[in-house]
Amino acid sequence: MRFARNRLSILAGLVFGTMAFNAYAAEEVNLYTTREPQLILPILEAFTNESNIKVNTVFVKDGLIERVRTEGDKSPADLLMTVDIGNLLDLVEAGVTQPVESSTLQTAIPANLRGTDNQWFTLSLRDRVAYVAKDMEEITTLTYEDFANPEFKGKVCIRSGQHPYNTALIAAKIAHDGLEATEAWLKGVKDNLARKAAGGDRDVARDILGGICDVGIANAYYVGRMKNAAPGTDDYAWGEAIKVIRPTFANSDSNGTHVNISGAAVAKHAPNKDNAVKLLEYLVSDSAQSLYAKANYEYPVKAGVELDPVVASFGELVIDPLPLTEIAKHRKEASELVDKVGFNN
Repeated sequence: MRFARNRLSILAGLVFGTMAFNAYAAEEVNLYTTREPQLILPILEAFTNESNIKVNTVFVKDGLIERVRTEGDKSPADLLMTVDIGNLLDLVEAGVTQPVESSTLQTAIPANLRGTDNQWFTLSLRDRVAYVAKDMEEITTLTYEDFANPEFKGKVCIRSGQHPYNTALIAAKIAHDGLEATEAWLKGVKDNLARKAAGGDRDVARDILGGICDVGIANAYYVGRMKNAAPGTDDYAWGEAIKVIRPTFANSDSNGTHVNISGAAVAKHAPNKDNAVKLLEYLVSDSAQSLYAKANYEYPVKAGVELDPVVASFGELVIDPLPLTEIAKHRKEASELVDKVGFNN
């Protein structure tokens, strides 16, 4: 009988549909996430060990909003976790989230990195930086505008302009300088491309090593992965070929670097709302933020948390203070500009 019960329990834990959550234990929380489970599993396990609250994780690669909407008020989802400010705001605009009042969250997360209505919260940061060939010692500072300068003609690598990492950066440029100036800048960057805008961020480092380009725009956390890879692997070689410089916007007084985020929101019909809030609050604790920093090489949203040594070597991250909601307003215009200038052609 014990074997039968254990087997049923294991099978129930493997089912990722609504039927798996028909009965709710008092001490559990149901997390729907678009993040690869292995990236956050150590953090969730630490939360369970500390709180005795079990986390049922549902990996939703695509269609998170559609799934939660379809489940309606019977949805088992308590916490919705995703990456990119646009995706978070889409959750709010779709009406599948609810506000949370928490002094812990408000103290830990700067105002420009959470919703003014407390419906979404940043958990970690992804700064969009410059990859520069290691032997280019003369380059110590850069602005995003520099990538359109003639000195970098035929020397720039970047992934697709339509990737959310880049549309967010372009949207930030629009928010700072307007549509006309951003179009001229984007044309300048396109003119400087060493190859077609394609591939991923690590391919920028690969192509710098291969001599195809000298500089590129990519996310900093990939460098943490590459430089911490096993010596002798391709990733390690690519990471060793570059240095990281955090650009700023030339016409901004803030001297801040553009960041995108990973974040979360409490689901509108959360059956375990209190536990969802507890998990959110844990995710911005010192211990969880340190795990984020060391497991994913993302930058902690909470100040004063110990960084991975590779990430720490990039120096202090000064964040562009422009509210992420202001950047997100220009996502559609950014995408249209990419097509207008033929950036990916």
